Amino acid sequence: MKSPLRSTSPRALFLRYAECARILPWVELGFLPTPVQHIPTLAGQLGLERLFLKRDDLSGTVYGGNKVRKLEFLLAHAAARGAERVITFGGAGSNHALATAIYARRLGLRSTSFLLSQANAAYVQRNLLYSAHVGAEIHHVSRLGLLKPKVTAYRAWHRLRYGRPPYIIPGGGSNPRGTIGYVNAALELQEQVRAGELPEPDRVYVALGSGGTAAGLALGFQATGLASVVHGVRVTPREFLSPAKLYRLFRDTARFLRACDSTFPSIQGPPRNLVIRDGFLGPGYACFTPEGTEARELMNQSEGVPLEGTYTGKALAAVVHDARNGVLANQTVVFWNTHNSRPFPPEALQADFRKLPRSVRHYFLTPVQDAGGSVQENHPSENHMVTG
Repeated sequence: MKSPLRSTSPRALFLRYAECARILPWVELGFLPTPVQHIPTLAGQLGLERLFLKRDDLSGTVYGGNKVRKLEFLLAHAAARGAERVITFGGAGSNHALATAIYARRLGLRSTSFLLSQANAAYVQRNLLYSAHVGAEIHHVSRLGLLKPKVTAYRAWHRLRYGRPPYIIPGGGSNPRGTIGYVNAALELQEQVRAGELPEPDRVYVALGSGGTAAGLALGFQATGLASVVHGVRVTPREFLSPAKLYRLFRDTARFLRACDSTFPSIQGPPRNLVIRDGFLGPGYACFTPEGTEARELMNQSEGVPLEGTYTGKALAAVVHDARNGVLANQTVVFWNTHNSRPFPPEALQADFRKLPRSVRHYFLTPVQDAGGSVQENHPSENHMVTG
């Protein structure tokens, strides 16, 4: 396995629970801890005094966002199991699938992405091109019902040809092993509170997609005694993540960590500090909303931090809504930015999309959503190159 980039800080989880450091396969991918910063301009616009931004968009030097923390545990486990390839899942423009492909390659692993149809957007094109640039094998699946048989057949073929099946990483990296990355993030935030970088938060807002980020934060806060309540803003339909599935992920992660280290608190029942926020999803997954677009513009204009329309714009829309309705008066609020803000390699974005699998080329030839959620025509240039 290739040597990853090194950061300057040990993981907070390992400092507190030494047996986890001994038992859990782990590889350092992220540049942690990520900064937490007061954003007074946006706070003033929303009538808030204490609004902070957790910059997980800077979690990796190559590619940031919330997936890096999960992949530190997932890819290390794949390597420890002797895998030479990993499989993962997402929408056609999946940030998770892209992050998996990027960091798997850096560790000498191959990657395969099974991608479901989704609403088109410019970022879908960029993510597909970057995924291909780092060597991801891409399979487009038109309907959710076809996913399981296709993956089963692919794994069987791979086992026959190479003697072992690929290692499966769930969509979003959200199983107990991946969720540990955000238990660590909660402990990291507690250390930043102790260091005086921010007061103890009353609320932490985060996009709720596959559930690992919100469940991990809630579990970490509960384990450390922080009274912060996680507001997971739903960005996927209930059929992808029901409350029962989210709470099961919370419980399974708690049991898994206690099995690794007996000093980890015994936490039973559903999380008492995790609120699922509906009402901001809009027409569906990856469909931009006016509220999300307004929130993105507020953040970009006031703080110069870019968000996107599928996850973080909708999550920030919940903060804007609550602030304007007086719910957040006298509270300390953290918005957890799970977006990547690292630039893509120009050579990846200038690639010829016709070299991608035929099943995904239509994303380059059909209308895309603009920032407001409407569509605009997509006009590839004469040489069929996309500049992003």
